[in-house]
Amino acid sequence: MNRYHGRVVAITGGAQGLGLAMATRFAAEGAAVALADVNGEALEAATRTITHDAELRGDVIDVTDSAQVSAWIAGVTDDLGRLDVLVNNAGIIRDNRVEDITDDTWRAVLDVSLTGSFHCARAAFGPMKRQGYGRIVSFSSMSWHGNFGQSNYVAAKAGVVGLTRALALEGARHGITVNAIAPGLIETPMLASMNGPARDKLISKIPMRHTGRPEDIADAAAFLASETAGYITGVVLDVDGGISIGSSIR
Repeated sequence: MNRYHGRVVAITGGAQGLGLAMATRFAAEGAAVALADVNGEALEAATRTITHDAELRGDVIDVTDSAQVSAWIAGVTDDLGRLDVLVNNAGIIRDNRVEDITDDTWRAVLDVSLTGSFHCARAAFGPMKRQGYGRIVSFSSMSWHGNFGQSNYVAAKAGVVGLTRALALEGARHGITVNAIAPGLIETPMLASMNGPARDKLISKIPMRHTGRPEDIADAAAFLASETAGYITGVVLDVDGGISIGSSIR
């Protein structure tokens, strides 16, 4: 498939995990890809990993800094000529019971996942409106429904859902769609570090009885960001093996 030929895709948190899987997918489909990440070493490694002869750009960016984000988006549009797709993937986890969450860890989680998504979307709206076309895909999580010991993360990811719906209304008349993906248990380094019994307990709650792959998320993002999904906006796509609808009692 070459459906992203001539398109420019910008991805935050793009140096590893889900971000790298999505970058690889978009590049394989012909897109020019701009990666942003706070980890410079991982960013350099990522650009070497993507081997589809795609035009690549990597920038060390802190999405919590609006000036850095604005400069990054401006640089991408100047360098690559346009901006068609923004993927808000950057996020962090600092889990704890509510009485043990400090002001700093509360702010850190919301600043990266929610405020960072806002900074990037605000910067991207201008060039997307001018060209009359855009796709914004932001990352929520199955946790946005509520999860024990994650009040900061849940608040951030629920906020992403609200932000997505509001931006979808603002972007619709300008040819901009705005959607979110809520991943379930995906095979990432964080999940791989979980011990056997805890991991098995979580997997047993998935109706499909297995975890997802980063490629499953990349497939979903590549669909929502495509021209084919042009009449879909303001939705949250659960990519979770059915865990958000509950498991069968049988």
